[in-house]
Amino acid sequence: MHQFDLKNKTAIITGGAQGFGLDITKRFLNSGANAIIWDIDENELIKVSKEINNPNLSFNVVDVSNFKQVKDTVDEISKSSNIDILINNAGITGSTATLWDYDVDEWNKIVQINLMGTFNCCKSVVPYMIKNDYGRIVNVASVAGKDGNANASAYSSAKAGAIGLTKSLGKELANKNIAVNAVTPAGAKTRILDQMSKEHVARMLSKVPRGRFLEVEEFTSLICWLSSEENSFSTAAVFDISGGRSTY
Repeated sequence: MHQFDLKNKTAIITGGAQGFGLDITKRFLNSGANAIIWDIDENELIKVSKEINNPNLSFNVVDVSNFKQVKDTVDEISKSSNIDILINNAGITGSTATLWDYDVDEWNKIVQINLMGTFNCCKSVVPYMIKNDYGRIVNVASVAGKDGNANASAYSSAKAGAIGLTKSLGKELANKNIAVNAVTPAGAKTRILDQMSKEHVARMLSKVPRGRFLEVEEFTSLICWLSSEENSFSTAAVFDISGGRSTY
């Protein structure tokens, strides 16, 4: 598998203890980066750290929806290291229900993690990237944010918001050596599918012309390129990886 040059780069990967985030972490480490994984599940972080057993891997227990916790952690990391790469990957899908039946507290939780979490991390990290005149930010959105999935209005809305945030922030930083992009995957074989009903998963798959779910390794390759110095021009963009599902 192609390796990208991420030597001497320090990356924060949110939601890094499982799924997309874990595979991104492994690829980053294999590409020479220092990887700092954030997750709310301390047990998973400890387990992953022991399994990978790499001196360039560290972790923090962070709730991305808590701005103070995010900022305090970023400030502490910045005392000893640049933050070159930020992967906003932490997210939850929530229940499948019609909008009028959706639990208000759960709706707010989904938005807080998927959208406000991305905002909190960007707001905390960007000033340091500006100071160092270098940065690569990749926000993991979803095809749901482009198309809108029935019975997933909270998730779809939050991911649409993340796409808008990416476009705005990318334009604000376009005159600097900082790239901000989003990726919009369709369904992939990760634990996030376990949060959905079988009917919802089948409906998602039926919309993909390739007839299969995204492989995690395919997704990670795109993330690695967007996170590297090779991506020196693209910013404020949305990169589709939906197997032909999306039409724009």
